[in-house]
Amino acid sequence: MSTDSLRIDDYDPGWPAAAAQAISELRARWRNLLIEVEHIGSTAVPGLAAKPVIDLMAAAADPVEVQRREAELAPLGYRRHLNGMSDRLLYVRVRGDVRTHILHVVDTASWPHRNQRLLRDYLRTHPQDAARYGDLKRRIAAAGILPADYARAKTGLIQELTDRARAQHGLPPVPVWEK
Repeated sequence: MSTDSLRIDDYDPGWPAAAAQAISELRARWRNLLIEVEHIGSTAVPGLAAKPVIDLMAAAADPVEVQRREAELAPLGYRRHLNGMSDRLLYVRVRGDVRTHILHVVDTASWPHRNQRLLRDYLRTHPQDAARYGDLKRRIAAAGILPADYARAKTGLIQELTDRARAQHGLPPVPVWEK
C-alpha cells in the first residue's frame, strides 16, 4: 500500500491463489530453508474484508541462515523491512508503489503458538467475530486513519479475539504486538 491511503477491500476469492503462488515461489527458492509456509492475515479468512496485501508466515530452523541469504529473495520482489520487532524477520514485496505481500519468517520453536496463525484459524471458524473485525476495519478506513496508525486502532479487538483463540488451545494470553 502507499503510505498515504488506507484501503479495505471486500474479500477477494483470488487471494488464496495469490498466496499459493507466492508460497510456491518461496519453496522453490528456499527449498531447504523453510520448514513451513502459510497464508495468514485477513486475506486468509474467507469472507473477511482486508487490505489487499497477502500476508505469509514461514518457519525456519535457522533464521540466521535466512537472513544471510535474504538477497536471494530480490528476484521475487521481496526486500527486508525493519519494523523494530525482534522476534522475526520481515520482508515486503512491492510492485510499483503498492505493497502486495508481507513475509514473516520465524523460528520453528515459536511456530505452533504464533498469534497470527491462531487468530486466522479462530476467525475461520467464528464468522460472527470475523464480521466484527471486518466492520471495525471498514470504520477505521472510513475515519481517515493513516496506515501507520491502522494496527494500533485495531489492537483492542485483535487482543480480545487472539486471547479467545489462545484459550481454545490452552495457551495464556500474551500481548498481540510482539516486541
